[in-house]
Amino acid sequence: MTSAIREPETPAATTPPRLIATDLDGTLLRDDKSVSPRTVAALAAAEEAGIEVFFVTGRPARWMDVVSDHVHGHGLAICGNGAAVVDLHGGPGAHRFVKVRELPRNNALEAVGLLRDAAPGTVYAVEQTYGFYQEPAYPKLHMEVPDDLAPAEDLLADGSPTTAEPVLKILAFHPEMEPDAFLTLARLAVGERATVTRSSPSALLEISGPDVSKASTLALCCAERGISHEEVVAFGDMPNDVEMLTWAGRSYAMGNAHPDVLAAASGHTVANNDDGVAVVIEQLLNGRI
Repeated sequence: MTSAIREPETPAATTPPRLIATDLDGTLLRDDKSVSPRTVAALAAAEEAGIEVFFVTGRPARWMDVVSDHVHGHGLAICGNGAAVVDLHGGPGAHRFVKVRELPRNNALEAVGLLRDAAPGTVYAVEQTYGFYQEPAYPKLHMEVPDDLAPAEDLLADGSPTTAEPVLKILAFHPEMEPDAFLTLARLAVGERATVTRSSPSALLEISGPDVSKASTLALCCAERGISHEEVVAFGDMPNDVEMLTWAGRSYAMGNAHPDVLAAASGHTVANNDDGVAVVIEQLLNGRI
């Protein structure tokens, strides 16, 4: 792990950045889920300098209030690990979905069945654009009141209450397995039917549509703006950030990052509680890196 007092390790770069893509939990946010004054100032300075800032998170849109006050310019965020692009300008409770990359129901049903067989005891929740449904045994991992309780197969069936909205991702929790072992097992079981990743310290997996990731949706947003991957600086801390950090021209793993993230990023910064994102942005704007 990177020391809390260590200066960022920085990749050589000749292309000026045009876009900053940052994860939220464990990266931009401190552990108390706050955005520090230093980070707020750094984000504003980047936007003033003409560098777009994208929040790229596994969070659903309804959990974006923590950063709604800190969007500038375009006001867009990538949510659900790439399953949705959301306009945050409306403020809390008024977010608008700009792009949705759903998990097809047949793929979701296949993934649920395969993972039930591979890891007995797995329980599920279904995340939609607005709705949230879960199985009765799914633990209260979030401050959520589910719209309904039922087996995942029933929730995903034709004619179920969920058919009115696209499915963004399935959440799969195992009460006993080690998180990385559960992730490896699930990826082998599900194969190319869906994208499986994780961002939680517990054995909680996030299952999205095929080829849907933070990286692939960020690449679409950048292509619409004529921004190349070499012009992107990305930050992250967990396995759901690995593809984005690998894709970006410059990337930074937080000092508190998962070992796979430390290996994937081209640079390292200090921990989220020490404002690691702000440290790098300040150095970028000062021409020091």
